[in-house]
Amino acid sequence: MPRMSPPPLNAGQRPPSGRPQAARPRPMPAMEPQRPAAKLPDRPSAWKLMLRRQRKQLKPSLLALMGLAVLIGAASLVQSIRFGGTVAGTATAGLGFDIRKIEVIGQQKTPQPQIEQALGARLGDPILSVSLEGARARIARIAWVRSAIIERVLPHTIRIVLDERRPFAVWQNHGDFTLIDEAGHVVSDADVAAFVDALPLVVGEGAPDKAAALMAVYGKYAPLSGRMLAAIRVSGRRWDLCMTSGAVVELPEGAEDQALAKLAELQGSKQLLDRPLAEIDLRLPDRLRLRPMTEAPCGHAAPGNAASGNAAATQDTPPSQPPPSARKPA
Repeated sequence: MPRMSPPPLNAGQRPPSGRPQAARPRPMPAMEPQRPAAKLPDRPSAWKLMLRRQRKQLKPSLLALMGLAVLIGAASLVQSIRFGGTVAGTATAGLGFDIRKIEVIGQQKTPQPQIEQALGARLGDPILSVSLEGARARIARIAWVRSAIIERVLPHTIRIVLDERRPFAVWQNHGDFTLIDEAGHVVSDADVAAFVDALPLVVGEGAPDKAAALMAVYGKYAPLSGRMLAAIRVSGRRWDLCMTSGAVVELPEGAEDQALAKLAELQGSKQLLDRPLAEIDLRLPDRLRLRPMTEAPCGHAAPGNAASGNAAATQDTPPSQPPPSARKPA
């Protein structure tokens, strides 16, 4: 077998020896210096562990207590501002929160001095020291006032909104005349004469409470319009009506609507209220009782007639007022 000749050597290359060459050792990578191991913290004592647990448990409670304290403080301040507080008013007066304007809305008949007295505050007073609820209650007790709203418009205005009572009728009771509203509340006993010609007259005990119901029924019947001078409450049970013709119409208890409907029908067909009658008795549903005129209207003696009184006249018939013929009929 022919011998293979070795491959030619390059310049500077050593001929291979007969023994295999040993692999050169690879260089070791550089080792980073080892850091010292971190020191483990010491285990806390049982006392510290208990304090930590208590602190974690107390933290929400403390936050809740702080929040509650803030809410109570805010509520106290709001209450002091709403109902009037000396501390809040004095503390803020120096900041310019004083009363410089008192605005009244809805005032027509309520006297201004009564409003100012009931308010309990004057210009220049600390605006936050005004008790709104107290002022509202005092103003609502004024006779002309049905209800009132009091507002504090910061920084300088107190606003009063009134809902006044509206006069509905003039009430005569034992010779005294007062104005009443539709609910029967006494409005005023001053300047009644200014309303005499514009309002109906009701007379007697218990008349204010029942007057609105009577007037509502009476107003339904057009033939009766403008013919009633006064409504007299009899024994607190029923009504007598004093008419412009001089007749007294006696109505039944609790059946005013039916009796007035019958009277309107008779006026339309028979002109009953234009006849010289002193009494028209409608108290019984199945009969009509009439009495001829012997006196002037509603108990005032007719000229040349010495007779006095009439079946419908009572101690509350209005003799102390201008003659009924001078009143505007209802």
